[in-house]
Amino acid sequence: MPSKLIDGSTLEGGGQILRNSVALAALLSTPLSIHNIRANRSQPGLKSQHAAGLRLAAEISSARLSGASGASRALTSESDVSIGSTEVDFIPGRIRTGIEYTGDAITAGSTTLLLQIALPMLVFSHEPQPTKLTLLGGTNATQAPQADYAQHVLLPFCRQTFGLDADLAIPRRGYYPKGGGRLEVTIRPVTGPLRPVTLLRRGKVQRVRGIAHVAGVPRSLAEQMAQGARNVLRTLPELENIDIDIECTRERNDNTAGAGSGIVLWAELDGGGILGGSAVGKKGASAASKGEEAAGELLKALDNGGCVDEWLQDQVIIFMALAGGESALNIGKDLTLHTKTAIWVAEQLTDAKFTVEVNEGMHVIQCQGIGYTAPSA
Repeated sequence: MPSKLIDGSTLEGGGQILRNSVALAALLSTPLSIHNIRANRSQPGLKSQHAAGLRLAAEISSARLSGASGASRALTSESDVSIGSTEVDFIPGRIRTGIEYTGDAITAGSTTLLLQIALPMLVFSHEPQPTKLTLLGGTNATQAPQADYAQHVLLPFCRQTFGLDADLAIPRRGYYPKGGGRLEVTIRPVTGPLRPVTLLRRGKVQRVRGIAHVAGVPRSLAEQMAQGARNVLRTLPELENIDIDIECTRERNDNTAGAGSGIVLWAELDGGGILGGSAVGKKGASAASKGEEAAGELLKALDNGGCVDEWLQDQVIIFMALAGGESALNIGKDLTLHTKTAIWVAEQLTDAKFTVEVNEGMHVIQCQGIGYTAPSA
């Protein structure tokens, strides 16, 4: 079968094209060639984070891989392209589930970006036992979703809408720049297609929850983040009488590689949607200001009027493409470039058909999914 050629500089032109393309190629047994990887970035080509994701994907799908520096020789003898390569060839084999995998993002590289590439590949299986996924690296950093966001927003949303069954635990946090964190993910098999999602009404906020976490600094800073968030959230009349429950935690000194902090908030909607907001601690910034920043992000998501926030909308596109039947999702006033890119990738590699309609200022993404099912052994 000839390779499917993907231009990695299209639209957003970042690592998302790499992650979604490889995951879909593995599921559909499609040889893949990606060129112009991150071509428009200040430092084009593969970074170590991307190579780590490719190595994990290649292990899961028994793939032949070239273009990712450091890829295991057990996977391929062609891994002779250094970091910075703008081309990758990925020839998938059989996806193996029901076993244990470990992905290492190296120091503070994002564990949640490793999850993005691995999760779609491991959802579908006729094996009765779950797949265990251990991800090492950074758990709470900028430029990627925090692990708590994946735990409390992404996975619960996918569970209640698509029927995807996965849980995530954070036994050890890893902050920038030292990393050293650990995520443990359990993915239970789905044999049939995922359910299509129909969420058109944002509805009212049922409750707001959150977690403010710190390590290597006093617990009082977590409390300051939480209070800063509450102060901003209470300015919105819609939330005046809503329960706002923000847990404050401090990691044990022997359970992190370095100091750090962060906060993740999420609003559960009676229409079935979930919206999130987050911030990561920064040197020179007060803890209260980080709580205010996360709350401001959540208020922005509420004002946008959709059933998902701007970070979730692009992450669910791949599952809409794989689901059976027709999905319809109100994403609100803003259609992000990341989401446009995810749609483009899905249409390049699958027969899924997407349309975006604007009704009274709200964007509704409709998708006729392919109804993907686990191949027989």
